[in-house]
Amino acid sequence: MRASSRHSVAVLALIAVAACSHPRVAPAPLLPNNSIPLNTRLTDARRVLDSAIDAGAAPGAVLAVSVHGERDIYATGVIGVGETAKPTGQTLYDMASLTKVIALTTLSMMAVNDHRLDLDLPVVHYLPEFANGKGAKDKVTVRDLLLHDSGLPADRPLYLQTSDRESAIALTLRTDLDTLPGTRMLYSDLGAITLTAIIEKLYHTRIDKLFADRVAGPLGLKRMMYLPPKALLPEIAPTEDDPWRKRLIRGEVHDENASRMDGVSGHAGLFSDAEDLLRFGEWALAGARGEKVKGKLQPPEEFATWTIRQNHPVGSSRGIGWDTPSGPLSSAGTIMSAHSFGHTGFTGTSIWVDVDRDIVVVLLTNRVNPVRTTPAFGMIRSVVADAVLRGIARCNAIVGLAPVLGDAPGGCVRR
Repeated sequence: MRASSRHSVAVLALIAVAACSHPRVAPAPLLPNNSIPLNTRLTDARRVLDSAIDAGAAPGAVLAVSVHGERDIYATGVIGVGETAKPTGQTLYDMASLTKVIALTTLSMMAVNDHRLDLDLPVVHYLPEFANGKGAKDKVTVRDLLLHDSGLPADRPLYLQTSDRESAIALTLRTDLDTLPGTRMLYSDLGAITLTAIIEKLYHTRIDKLFADRVAGPLGLKRMMYLPPKALLPEIAPTEDDPWRKRLIRGEVHDENASRMDGVSGHAGLFSDAEDLLRFGEWALAGARGEKVKGKLQPPEEFATWTIRQNHPVGSSRGIGWDTPSGPLSSAGTIMSAHSFGHTGFTGTSIWVDVDRDIVVVLLTNRVNPVRTTPAFGMIRSVVADAVLRGIARCNAIVGLAPVLGDAPGGCVRR
């Protein structure tokens, strides 16, 4: 291991230990001190993120936070390794698996509201060809796809086994189950691709156009899209120097199977900047709270139900499509309320929404640039999330990284 790599791992480990070693006690209610600017309350979260980027967790990052509708966006690092441009709130990042909740889950909610989709009908009702393959495939329901307990494997190399989008979907639908439906939670891209095929069949429209027409357009999300145009390339954070495609990936989806699907799938393919993702998060927060929003697109009526932990199979943290905090190692950190929901993306993206506290936390990075093996990146999400919530609650130093009762950051109050 090179000295620089050892240094990166060491620094990341110190950040993780500092965040995790403090005795865990039930946190006090987070009551934002609105007399202090949000950017000041987030001073320690910014410092933690700066430290992580300096240690090599990713070339750069954008942290976007909304508290009671007040927003703050902070960017650090560079847009890519070997580049000098700095990221901003308008830098486009590959959302990876955030596509599953932003596009696929939202469109599935809408399909239920449109009375086109029934979560408890078997998949074969919509896609008879899904019956092909081994296992009790006729027992798999649409709900199972969203709960990731369908019995499908996590993944398969469609990009090596097929030649185009149509054949990739067809092979997915023929894939054997490796366990009984409903008995095991296994996060599955194949389940999301199957659900993509259902939604596209119901609306006779590819998911990228459906998302643009039904979600992004009505919400005014002008920089959240599939297949970003080449004109935007300078504003897009690069991802991996990909050994399969033999080039640096920029402006095209990082996920290989989504690439085989022409860059358009429900499991990956969406791009967004922090500003649009934060707006989407605020819309989702309103939906989870049963509130109306300004504009013509209201959250689906049953939004809150989809964000609640279903405990199916027993012990699973999954909501319907969405995820919920899953313990001390969760990317949501250790302070988010039990009613929080969110998701992560392989490229280094995440969104978490704390319903009880009216908070949205977005973290965008390209941690896969130039390679996907990033030491201890997963802990960074947790540490940053905790720093955000502690800063909002107390506007003082994050526990474990500086004395709690010592000098507070500039502009903050002391406990």
